[in-house]
Amino acid sequence: MNRPLRHIAVFCGILTLALLLRATWVQFAQNDKLANHEKNRRVQIEAFSHPRGDIIVGGKSITGSKKTSGTDFAYKRTFKEGPMYAPVTGYFSQAQGATFLEGVHNGILSGNDDRLFIKRTLDMLTGEKQQGGDVVTTIDPKAQKAAYDGLVKLNAKGAVVALDPRTGKVLALASTPSYDPSVFAGISAAEGREFKRLDRRKDKPLSNRALREIYPPGSTFKILTAAAALEHGVVTDIEKPTGAETPYKLPLSSTRIGNDVPDSNCDKVSMKTGMQWSCNNVFLDIADKVGKDKMRETAEQFGFNAQQYVPVRAVASSYPKDLDKPQTALTGMGQGSLTSTPLQMAMVTAGLANDGKVMKPYMVEELRGPDLSTIEKAEPDDLNQAVSEDTAEKVQEMMENTVENGTANKARIDGVTVGGKTGTAQHGADVNDERPYAWFVSYAKSPGGDESPVAVAVFVDPSNMDIPRSEIAGGKLGAPIAKAVMEAVLER
Repeated sequence: MNRPLRHIAVFCGILTLALLLRATWVQFAQNDKLANHEKNRRVQIEAFSHPRGDIIVGGKSITGSKKTSGTDFAYKRTFKEGPMYAPVTGYFSQAQGATFLEGVHNGILSGNDDRLFIKRTLDMLTGEKQQGGDVVTTIDPKAQKAAYDGLVKLNAKGAVVALDPRTGKVLALASTPSYDPSVFAGISAAEGREFKRLDRRKDKPLSNRALREIYPPGSTFKILTAAAALEHGVVTDIEKPTGAETPYKLPLSSTRIGNDVPDSNCDKVSMKTGMQWSCNNVFLDIADKVGKDKMRETAEQFGFNAQQYVPVRAVASSYPKDLDKPQTALTGMGQGSLTSTPLQMAMVTAGLANDGKVMKPYMVEELRGPDLSTIEKAEPDDLNQAVSEDTAEKVQEMMENTVENGTANKARIDGVTVGGKTGTAQHGADVNDERPYAWFVSYAKSPGGDESPVAVAVFVDPSNMDIPRSEIAGGKLGAPIAKAVMEAVLER
């Protein structure tokens, strides 16, 4: 063989070897990636080839699967009371993919989870169609309905989160305006247009305000400021006058901040009275004395500056690191650069109601197979002992006084001990240009007991509500919703 032919033979051999190596790499090393690629049509066809498992609330399915025709996709997802439960379920769409529980637990619901391998293998041998498992939630249907109906009646953009302080179970998770995931569950052109219409709406119905949006928490944050002051010894007696004058002059600033109640209610009063009437001067002064580092440390003990997984991801609430003295003081009343999700403020309230112990929030009780066998069962898990039991009990005393004798009185429930705190949060480049947010946080104790089975955070953005600015207050808008949610849980 002459030299040119040898060169060609060697070159062809190298090309053949490269082809074999590439084919081996694709078939084995990249097998899982390609098999599950979103553009792999066969994967999509398989995903919709059989009925899907269900998401369960209160022992009943709130999802289903519907036979379709005229497409490669044999089944599409259906949702019962879709708008009420959309912040929990998310959507599962032939065209748009999956979100929230539908996405996080897609493996169980589709039947493709590795823990269902034996079941899948037996189905293949017996010729039975693949089946998905179920996701059993912690949601209380009556509490969820009370939360959702309360927001809808206000015609508000807003969110409600209710937790069981003792375990961290999510009892309600509502967000409005909402949407029905069924209306774009298929792949038709009309369903695609409906999704685009929802996605373009200015009031963002596809957004989960309970978990994925952050806002200044306003005066509801004063309960954490009080906890920080007690925990770090800045305040030892909640009945002792603080000496904080009103209007309060921010440190290193000429700015003075007043209150929404007469000065006589707030001038130099104790922390307990300051919470009763939501006195800004008291909590601005306290935050300045506690200092940014200890304020941030306490906030982080309750979960700030960290994402939470319930198992749906919740964005991190923020207590910033680099604050000057006036900025630190402003955080004491829940303003400045401080931000929080409704979930986070529910966690703060629940932690204080649970004698200072914050439990990790979760909304999936159990994952089970198609045969109803338990695959995974949730167990309550501590996040932090955020503050001491003594500190928590003193904050409880102040919150309960605020319900009985102060600004949170619309949350009273006959025969039940309730603690609460109102909040009105200014926001925008010029705080006087935007309508303020309304907040309310509360907990209720079991009748005749000291345990608290429910803590609630209510957030209301009244930007699309037809009410005067004077009517925008946490006690007026949020407290009735919180009360209804607490009553629903207590009745259970």
